[in-house]
Amino acid sequence: MRTLTLGTTGPRTSAIGLGCMGMSALYGEADRAESIATIHAALEAGVTLLDTGDFYAMGHNELLIGEALRTAPAARREQALTSVKFGALRDPDGGWSGYDGRPAAVRNFAAYSLQRLGVDHIDVYRIARLDPDVPVEETVGAIAELVEKGHVRHIGLSEVGADTLRRAAATAPISDLQIEYSLISRGIEAEILPTATELGIGVTAYGVLSRGLISGHFTRDRQLAANDFRSMSPRFQGENLDRNLDLVDALRKIADQKGVSVAQTAIAWVLAQGNRRDAAIVPLVGARRRDRLDEALGALDVTLDDADLAAIEAAVPADAAAGARYPEAQMAHLDSEH
Repeated sequence: MRTLTLGTTGPRTSAIGLGCMGMSALYGEADRAESIATIHAALEAGVTLLDTGDFYAMGHNELLIGEALRTAPAARREQALTSVKFGALRDPDGGWSGYDGRPAAVRNFAAYSLQRLGVDHIDVYRIARLDPDVPVEETVGAIAELVEKGHVRHIGLSEVGADTLRRAAATAPISDLQIEYSLISRGIEAEILPTATELGIGVTAYGVLSRGLISGHFTRDRQLAANDFRSMSPRFQGENLDRNLDLVDALRKIADQKGVSVAQTAIAWVLAQGNRRDAAIVPLVGARRRDRLDEALGALDVTLDDADLAAIEAAVPADAAAGARYPEAQMAHLDSEH
């Protein structure tokens, strides 16, 4: 990243961040003690970036991270960088009712996040989805005021298109764009990623394993809980799931030949795109357990040469995924898709 270093520190030069959403919401039940232990293990391994959203289980995720930071060794706690998304409106039943990017709302959301996290500043602050009723300049301007006051260090964005990225960058310095990017979600390659690179904006790639779909661990007969987002995700339904897992089977053959896991291959592919495309890309991994974290960090030791990359792209072509990234109603909120 040009203006902010995210991910891992130490002898490894590549970077991976920890996405903590699944420790609180959307992917079924999680173990609190194991979640905190996983955050501690990530910090101990040199991971610096902890990503959350104030609306993940209505503040639960921020409180969880706050507890993990309080109970971590001081040296590890001090190296942690918090990335927070805000703006999504929830109700007591867990429903969603749009996004609020008004300046007054930005300040309000930030005040609560600082308290829940137990920190005196947020390292990267970003609206989760563009508020269609508020110009991005107003939302970004409000975050810029928080930067001036020391409550926020850097301004980020999430799931916005190239035009919005340019408008935001003309308002205030933008450090990072968080957006979905994986072997089977490659829509940013045509315009958004080149624009971010041109503007010197780093990319935090979430969904690098497509919510576990291309992790190598998801099976065709797996039953999902009603509160698991994937039970409504188009890519996990019926024939779509079968077609997508066929892609995973093809990827597994390449992984087996290299003696690494499918997940490590998929993460290493995202890491390799930074060098190939002269872009600053930090993959976020959504590990909820220490064993999954260990597997993900192993991707930092995987080297993919040109032949490997060609084989991966042949096995999983850019437009091969079956089904949209989100249900139709949620796709409507993605400025990055417009």
